[in-house]
Amino acid sequence: IKNETVLVSDILRLMDILLVGYGRMGKAIEKEAIRRGHRITGIFDADGECFTEQQKLPPADVCIEFTTPQTAYKNCLHTINKGLPVVSGTTGWRDDVQKLQETILTSKSGTFFYASNFSLGVNILFELNRQLARIMQKAPEYSVSLEETHHVHKLDAPSGTAITLAEDIIKESPNLDGWALAPNLDSHTLPIEAKRIGEIPGIHSIKWHSPVDELTLSHEAFGREGFALGAVLAAEYAVTHHGVLSMRMMLGFSD
Repeated sequence: IKNETVLVSDILRLMDILLVGYGRMGKAIEKEAIRRGHRITGIFDADGECFTEQQKLPPADVCIEFTTPQTAYKNCLHTINKGLPVVSGTTGWRDDVQKLQETILTSKSGTFFYASNFSLGVNILFELNRQLARIMQKAPEYSVSLEETHHVHKLDAPSGTAITLAEDIIKESPNLDGWALAPNLDSHTLPIEAKRIGEIPGIHSIKWHSPVDELTLSHEAFGREGFALGAVLAAEYAVTHHGVLSMRMMLGFSD
């Protein structure tokens, strides 16, 4: 029995985990998984190459995948076809994520848990962002902008987290048609400023600005540990659920 302050069942099923991708996040996930009593039974890491049909999967209950936008789709599809639930945090492949989700929904087979950000705090920010965007429909004097800052090693810009925040705002804002990287002079387009500085794990801010004041929602990560914890919690959720899964479902924000 676990005495955890995070969401987890009273009796935690210990898992055998296959890691696909062993960069900074993969190593952080390995450490967190072991801390929670799980076992890593396989690690696949090849820069720029996909996990192929010819490669035999080790015994595992779930796969956690953090690779590249170029390889994530094939990595996830191959592993799902082999019968393993997959938790993926790779960003920058949104069209293929949707394609994979549609395939699972249509076939009614396989389990795929995707998140642009596994931090529990960020997913609470997502929910607050949606609610605030609905409220701000009644305050048209405010304009909205996004800013995100990450380490210099991050490949995509803007981040998947910033895109999720932007898309949720756009859904609730009739006067916005889309988003674009700043600088942006179109009043119907939400500007996102993407910064790459040093080793910053991640900062995301949403600003609603008016001539008289400014309202800000913000989240700052202090390290990769929060992302790793969320990914392992997602894996624990994926081994007992089926289909297309999300952080909103795990946290109880949606069915």
